[in-house]
Amino acid sequence: MSPVLAGVLQLLALTAALALAHVPLGNHMARVYSSPRHLRVEKWIYKGIGADPDTEMRWPAYLRGVLAFSLAGVLFLYLLQRLQGVLPGSLGFASIDPDQAFNTAASFVANTNWQSYYGEQAMGHVVQTAGLAVQNFVSAAVGIAVAVALVRGFARSRTGELGNFWADLVRGVVRVLVPIAAVGAVILVACGVIQNFSGIHEVGQFMGGTQEWNGGAVASQEVIKELGTNGGGYFNANSAHPFENPTPFTNLFEIFLILLIPVALTRTFGVMTGSVRQGYAILGTMAAIWAGFVALMMWTEFAHHGPALQAAGGAMEGKELRFGIGGSSLFAVTTTLTSTGAVDSFHSSYTGLGGGITMLGMMLGEIAPGGVGSGLYGMLVMAVVAVFIAGLMVGRTPEYLGKKIGTREIKFAACYILITPALVLVFTAAAMALPTPGDSMTNSGAHGFSEILYAYTSASNNNGSAFAGLNADTQWFNSTLGLAMLLGRFVPMVFVLALAGSLARQQPVPATAGTLRTEKPLFAGLLAGAVLIITGLTYFPALALGPLAEGLA
Repeated sequence: MSPVLAGVLQLLALTAALALAHVPLGNHMARVYSSPRHLRVEKWIYKGIGADPDTEMRWPAYLRGVLAFSLAGVLFLYLLQRLQGVLPGSLGFASIDPDQAFNTAASFVANTNWQSYYGEQAMGHVVQTAGLAVQNFVSAAVGIAVAVALVRGFARSRTGELGNFWADLVRGVVRVLVPIAAVGAVILVACGVIQNFSGIHEVGQFMGGTQEWNGGAVASQEVIKELGTNGGGYFNANSAHPFENPTPFTNLFEIFLILLIPVALTRTFGVMTGSVRQGYAILGTMAAIWAGFVALMMWTEFAHHGPALQAAGGAMEGKELRFGIGGSSLFAVTTTLTSTGAVDSFHSSYTGLGGGITMLGMMLGEIAPGGVGSGLYGMLVMAVVAVFIAGLMVGRTPEYLGKKIGTREIKFAACYILITPALVLVFTAAAMALPTPGDSMTNSGAHGFSEILYAYTSASNNNGSAFAGLNADTQWFNSTLGLAMLLGRFVPMVFVLALAGSLARQQPVPATAGTLRTEKPLFAGLLAGAVLIITGLTYFPALALGPLAEGLA
């Protein structure tokens, strides 16, 4: 079987699996976030944290819940790392330095999972399981909760209430993430992913010296790493490590986990707003962008330029032989078009244009299909902008799902869109202008610039993947990337929840003959065009200095 055919077959198998899971999981999540009932274990949790799950919240109260919970998570994870040296199960590792502890705490709470450390050489069992793995669950649940709040903003009328953050958070963990993760972990263990609490042990000789590995609860963390679009690996090689991702099947299964909830949430959106076709329009837009990126990535990496690439069957540098170009390209596109950050190959080793595709995927705002929760609310904000553009072209008041898109709503949407590019470009410019940060670049020229541009793009968009050529374990990068992750995660949420509150207060406008049919393919095309054009105009100069210059050289 040719490598190209193998890649196409993997793509078809993945699409079929997602199609089968789309409706049942989407309907299940709609029931979870609409049900008035509370499970017994949920009642215990509410009692323990002192929350009343039946109290409706307006958007400022909902936002305060998000920020307070996330701040507590940052403080807890920071202290856990700083105390690692005196904790049991630390495997003899020392406490984490303050700047790196801040970076890691911000990273995992912000659902970014950027790592400036070697997992197997820095974090013991307690930090990995009680700290990082827990944040993988709750940070994903926060993203889903914010997306559900925005959906309620479209679905409700003449009220500013968006639900209860604590109920949405707990239900997301208990009824959605934990059950799927439990099944997925068993599948990964059955396929060879390790799951233990063993210490450091010698595994053999390597280049004249001994080689040592430590075990860990890898399967349970790997599954939520992908399912929650987190991305932080137990080992430094991330999903390229055989203990995390041993076979081509586990590679495809992990891609499936990454896409599962973001794809199903479009169904949840359609069910909760009473228009399933609206959900399919959003899904169709996401799928078209994702498929286009996969096709472009495979084309750039399979292109046979030069005898070395011809002999290898494509650009195999930095890729695992057991996954090949097809599986690696599929993983790279999926992880950068979602807020996952997991990698099964090194993006710095991709062709110039291939590396640019991974960057552009993050620059889109990771909305095709995007992160858990963040992909849906990001695409819905872009839908608001697309409706506004359509209204300007035909001279009518823009409406989406029966809600008027006025000055207030478009300002919230515009602020949401502008905050991330501002973070990426300002931090990148500062790093390139100052003398010290440039010392962390492995390469010079366009590729070196791409390393820094990729780092801030990944951090500000809450992705977490790296170009693998930048030494980010410095005070400058630990501090600025940590700040970019926090701002890039929570400032957009302010505008999303404010938009949700504004929409929920409106009275629905009845559809007329002149209303734009937003469930039609025409609107899906307009939405995809708006996403690509807005992103292209924003980032094109920076891309021209980095991956485009390298790819066209």
